[in-house]
Amino acid sequence: VAAQNCRKRKLNAILNLEEDVCNLQTQKESLKKEHSQCSRSISRMKQKLNNLYRDIFSRLTDDQGRPVNPCQYVIHCSSDGSVFVIPKRLVKSEQKQDNEKEQKQK
Repeated sequence: VAAQNCRKRKLNAILNLEEDVCNLQTQKESLKKEHSQCSRSISRMKQKLNNLYRDIFSRLTDDQGRPVNPCQYVIHCSSDGSVFVIPKRLVKSEQKQDNEKEQKQK
């Protein structure tokens, strides 16, 4: 009887594990679909952002009326909603300073 009960518990454990495997496989497929949808959504957003970026720079001009070169400038949006066009060299120097500060804090 003890051996029979042991076999029964073992069989139940195996059945529970098989059920867990099936549930995890279903969850994995669901997560793959969600990941795929998120990736497509991110790609669409990146494309829209690139289009917007190009559209903005096509309309921008400097003080002399010449078009602003997108290779030399970057659009910066602050947390309060204001938007600035900043030379890339300034952004790079700010990033270096921020990185140096982070390394000093570590």
